[in-house]
Amino acid sequence: MQVDYHHPVATRESTACPRPYSLTRRQQQSDRKRTKILTAARAQLESKGFVDFSLESIARSSGVTRQTIYNLFGSRSGLLEALFDQLAISGGMERMRSVMQQTDPESALVDFVDVFCRFWSKDRLLIRRIHGIAAIDPEFGAAVEARNRRRQAAAARIVSMFDRANPARITQDQSQRAITLWALTSFEFFDALTEATGSQEEATRLVHEQAGKALTSG
Repeated sequence: MQVDYHHPVATRESTACPRPYSLTRRQQQSDRKRTKILTAARAQLESKGFVDFSLESIARSSGVTRQTIYNLFGSRSGLLEALFDQLAISGGMERMRSVMQQTDPESALVDFVDVFCRFWSKDRLLIRRIHGIAAIDPEFGAAVEARNRRRQAAAARIVSMFDRANPARITQDQSQRAITLWALTSFEFFDALTEATGSQEEATRLVHEQAGKALTSG
């Protein structure tokens, strides 16, 4: 059978490949721009903090237009969320999934504390600056508060695991213990301990110690 390569069907088949390739290339270009923007945003925070953290300045630093930032992130808040997500990934926060899947409460507590201490240690000075900005900037404040609420919910789940395992041992209200664990695993507490002891390792040890006492005493 002879194939007529001028037939419309053959023509469509022969031109089918460039479109997926073109879409892939556009996605790669978009990813590169996204990375450049997030890198510029982080650099702004590290060098100037809140003074010049605007879409205009980040666009200039990353070599893109302000519209490109809007297209990729939607808003300044969306850019902040993406930056915080990037910090979470680099700081090992993906381990929280396995922590929440554990069945042994004491092991879950140890890993829960360890995840946050490691995260706070990874970029402590940058996170301190972000928390400082959050106190005066509503968008930063909302982004930080959203993550604090997630940590609070996770702390409550850890506490509930202890209650299910040892119901007769509980002497305090569950919500009170959850708030205690939430406070003990906060950046502010970890940062203060690090400053006081001069060691992130010692600060981590103390958080583990206090969290264990809060949930297992009684």
